[in-house]
Amino acid sequence: MSNRELIALGTGSQVPSRVRNHNGYLLRWDSNGFLFDPGEGTQRQMTFAGTPASAITHVCLTHFHGDHCLGLPGVIQRLSLDGVHRVHAHYPASGQEYFERLRHASSFHETTEVVEVPIAADGVVAQGDFGELWARRLDHPVEAFGYQLVEPDRRTMLPRLLRHYGISGADVGRLRRAGTLDVNGRTVNVEDVSVLRAGQRFAFVMDTRLCDNVFALAEKADLLVIESTFLTTEAELAEEYGHLTARQAARVAAESAVRTLVLTHFSQRYTDPQAFHDEAAEIFDGEIIVARDLDRIPVPRRPRPK
Repeated sequence: MSNRELIALGTGSQVPSRVRNHNGYLLRWDSNGFLFDPGEGTQRQMTFAGTPASAITHVCLTHFHGDHCLGLPGVIQRLSLDGVHRVHAHYPASGQEYFERLRHASSFHETTEVVEVPIAADGVVAQGDFGELWARRLDHPVEAFGYQLVEPDRRTMLPRLLRHYGISGADVGRLRRAGTLDVNGRTVNVEDVSVLRAGQRFAFVMDTRLCDNVFALAEKADLLVIESTFLTTEAELAEEYGHLTARQAARVAAESAVRTLVLTHFSQRYTDPQAFHDEAAEIFDGEIIVARDLDRIPVPRRPRPK
């Protein structure tokens, strides 16, 4: 099992159906867990997925429409019940009142430290061993932000070049830390025996019309999770209510060099998921996944240099 994967806890939009729960997405990224937009039923969906509350290190809300946040009270209370020490919560600053209501929706014994990180502008909202978590404003009837996880580029040491220069054992670590190493009177630079390996990228784009920031979030994403509430036959509805069609989501993926496209947030009016795949495939020739509840989708690995 990949240690970097997306667990789709819910893939429906405003009204859940018999087969699709309200939104909820958990990105497991090494030792971190990013819970995006927990709608109603998220806590129960986590149980079905076999995912403990202790996996959550960050909660990220795109906006304060109910299908993206009404599961938050249960999740917050579950964190304390399960003894989670600290969680960071990211959300639009304009919805502070809603966040307070959701966080204290009922009486409970709160022990988890919830570090609130309200977002008022585009920029980095968290940093850690995962890299940087960016937020960028979207175009929806209420203030909304999308998220982008950017892992830093790292150097990968190449064994054949290390052997060529006679470097082995603890000297490899010394070279990596110092950047240079003296080998038999010859200075070897870390660039001589390594290549720069691009970090992985993840993007999460929910309720929005097409705008520049949708493309900025999706740029070179290994995994793009993006709403496709409607098909093109309802493009006018999508524009009116601030949503994307499957064709528009595919355009974003195609123009942003995305590797894997995950479509989600489907209107309950549709019963044939294949229609979303087919519409997107007319525009995007990469991997397309029409998300289903409880799907586990690995973040594609970057090819290792030789």
